[in-house]
Amino acid sequence: MRVDALLAPVEVFGVRLVGVNAESGRKLLLSIALVVGIWLIRRLVRALVSAVVPASRHDRVRFWLGQAVSLACAVIVAVGLVSLWFDDPVRLTTALGLVTAGLAFALQRVVTALAGYVVIMRGRTFGIGDRIVMGGVRGDVVALDFTQTTIMEMGQPPPVQNADPAMWVRSRQYTGRVVTVSNAKVFDEPVYNYTRDFPYLWEELTIPLSYATDRTRAEAIVLDVAARHTQELQRLGDADRAELLRRFDLRNTDLSPRAYFRLTDNWIELTVRFIALDHAVRELKDAIGRELLAAFEAADIRLGSATFEIVGLPTVHAALEPAHGLKRRPV
Repeated sequence: MRVDALLAPVEVFGVRLVGVNAESGRKLLLSIALVVGIWLIRRLVRALVSAVVPASRHDRVRFWLGQAVSLACAVIVAVGLVSLWFDDPVRLTTALGLVTAGLAFALQRVVTALAGYVVIMRGRTFGIGDRIVMGGVRGDVVALDFTQTTIMEMGQPPPVQNADPAMWVRSRQYTGRVVTVSNAKVFDEPVYNYTRDFPYLWEELTIPLSYATDRTRAEAIVLDVAARHTQELQRLGDADRAELLRRFDLRNTDLSPRAYFRLTDNWIELTVRFIALDHAVRELKDAIGRELLAAFEAADIRLGSATFEIVGLPTVHAALEPAHGLKRRPV
């Protein structure tokens, strides 16, 4: 009698609601309570993690703990809902088959984005705070969830200023735009990570020198200035470089500055290559450039510039004609 009462359909104003009974109503209330309870527990645990782990020193630890909490809560909700609504294994199998077929057809991109999230987390492709290029967007990862990645966009240096999409900021600094990219992009395009395994970049500064200047002296000045500005970075980068060589099959690379010459029609290009922190490239190049200008002036090092040499002029013939009504007086 009690079972029949639970399975009896519910009527509202004399209208019988199909598929709605006391049992399904009870399951609905339990489902809502489960979701709300897990959501509150998730908020509480994340707040506890934020309070225990300092944000300024352990951003990555907080990120991975937050992802673990989110995944655990999602699994608990999924298992709880399935247990509430599908107590019969046969019904569960049938429902899973229908749901899978519907998702495969209607939510292809969403399923692909979820699979991309798994790839990102499993392969440690990137995390919060990493500087990446994904889906044509360059910048720092500021948020990551199950379907999309949020990036604080940055500009691009002059050598790649015309790359798509073009930017108005002529350096790797924030543009102010926050861009959302689907996690499915990890399957379509390569993901460039500036910071995951080696938080340094090799940068280059090219200086045009006049052919008449003392290029040996100029090279010595450039190497000395670059070495002094990157001395601390070279020391810090040795440990990261050793770890990089241990994990990957890479050639050992010297972190000290190197100088290279290239001959052109108008000047000699002196290029200095040095190491820089991924988020402080512009500041370092600015400091090196300012000191180089002062040192070149003191050493009378002449910079090159575009020049033109006129090697000849065509012959010009000019003839004078008398004005109208006037007679030309012989000279």
